[in-house]
Amino acid sequence: MKIAIINGPNLNLLGKRETDIYGNMPFEQFLDTLKKKYADIEISYFQSNVEGELINELQRVGFDYDGILLNPGGYTHTSIAIGDAIAAITTPVVEVHISNVHAREDFRKLSHVSAKAAGSIIGLGLEGYDLAIEWLLTR
Repeated sequence: MKIAIINGPNLNLLGKRETDIYGNMPFEQFLDTLKKKYADIEISYFQSNVEGELINELQRVGFDYDGILLNPGGYTHTSIAIGDAIAAITTPVVEVHISNVHAREDFRKLSHVSAKAAGSIIGLGLEGYDLAIEWLLTR
């Protein structure tokens, strides 16, 4: 099984930025724990602050992988193009958000991703990525 994790803007700063919301752990450290837990799964990781690069990565893995975990960060609320990219590929996408976007600013309540994703895991911290993998394993 091959799963891609794609993180959007500012998620490269996990462990440093707004630790009261996002925690103290860098994503790469968390990724190591996922790879150890799921040693039989090929997990690739891609992060970019650039919308077009996220779309390119979705298209690159979107026909060959068994699942994609996507945290589009702030592009969730602004990028119709990322939603269109998800609709164009065949690999199921699980939208993951570390914080509860619905409990934050009003503009964060709109997602151009949710309607195109197989499902969404929101507000459960980094554990949301783990739960998304578990869901993909059972489908």
